[in-house]
Amino acid sequence: MAGWRNLIPLIVLFVVVGVAAFIGYGLYQWSNELAERANKKMEKQHMSFTKEGGLKVEVKGLQDEQSAAKTQK
Repeated sequence: MAGWRNLIPLIVLFVVVGVAAFIGYGLYQWSNELAERANKKMEKQHMSFTKEGGLKVEVKGLQDEQSAAKTQK
């Protein structure tokens, strides 16, 4: 019987770690879903992030070459 008493803290540790992992995974999934919704909403407004982290805003009625030429002048 003394052997079982030594295992109780280990079992409690596994339960706590399991609950923490479950909550952490749920938060991870939620944050990814939130980021995806934000990207879709920004794309509807013709905005997107570049690979470098900058914000690219598309102008309605102008093609990419025309808007690039105006911003470089």
